[in-house]
Amino acid sequence: MIDAIARAAGHRTGLFTSPHLISFRERIRVNGDKISEDEVACGLSEIRERIRDWDPHPTFFEITTALALQHFQKTRCEILVLETGMGGRLDATNAVQSSVSVITPIDFDHEKWLGHSIAEIAKEKAGIIKPRIPVVSAPQRPEAKVIIRQRTIECDAPLQFVNDPWTKTKVALRGGHQKMNAALAIAALQAGAISVSDNAIARGVTSVEWPARFQIWNERVIIDGAHNPAGARTLAQTWREQFGNERALILLALLRDKNAAEIVQIFSPIATKFVLPQIRSERGLPPNQLAQVISSITPSLPHSTTPSVAEAILAAQRTSERILITGSLHFAGEALAVLRGEPNALEECAQ
Repeated sequence: MIDAIARAAGHRTGLFTSPHLISFRERIRVNGDKISEDEVACGLSEIRERIRDWDPHPTFFEITTALALQHFQKTRCEILVLETGMGGRLDATNAVQSSVSVITPIDFDHEKWLGHSIAEIAKEKAGIIKPRIPVVSAPQRPEAKVIIRQRTIECDAPLQFVNDPWTKTKVALRGGHQKMNAALAIAALQAGAISVSDNAIARGVTSVEWPARFQIWNERVIIDGAHNPAGARTLAQTWREQFGNERALILLALLRDKNAAEIVQIFSPIATKFVLPQIRSERGLPPNQLAQVISSITPSLPHSTTPSVAEAILAAQRTSERILITGSLHFAGEALAVLRGEPNALEECAQ
């Protein structure tokens, strides 16, 4: 949303996000346009020469971050929006001196790397806070709020918690949480002293597009990349906001490192049945293992497995029920490629 509002205000923006859904080039955008294939090839060739003898060798994400920054410099972007890949303190994006640090709601995810408590995870996330640079945060759990406050005091950084949703205009993305995201984006731009008018804010939040975030593909198919318990809770709440007590045929695929039991427990009340496809990601949880989780938690809820995403979608479309495709951004991307009739366009990536 920060990118959409800044572009509506006439700024030239660079946007770096991860993971991609279908094409690697989605990760790096200038004024909403993906980096071209030639620009990727040329940029990576330059970086490869520079890092040839480095030890340790940079990671995939570090190289991708370097490619993005190189591209933004070459295309003379005015405003950069950099999304951390994981955590914050040790993230490659944290090498950049920012004008404002933005912290979204902190919850359990990537526990193997970030820690097994909210406080531990918050310490990693708060690592993006820099000396005397403004910090804008979404509402947080008490233990996370304490960590963020402590870090801002250490860094003499101004801190603002955004507690009220944006209500002055419609927000294009669905769900009450997106109104909070809009308020957070607006506060971040203001804290960073980036000039945007009320008209630009309105145009930005009413036109923003973000695929696989409660994306309504057609009247029956909804795609959402919720991939952890917090995301699952938000998705279930948004489903109820949009469809009331109607339940969904849920196509569910998760990565192996996710809390499958809790996610299944959250989705079960809005499900008539689970269909579990084998996804192409090497990190995917095998459907038979996910089926065992479902059997142990909700044995009476029907579920079945399919050998591919395409077959799962076909099976679901033969029913008359509304279909929810969720559990992973990797799965959402593969499903979008299938629905577009371009399954081979999917560029697989583990990160």
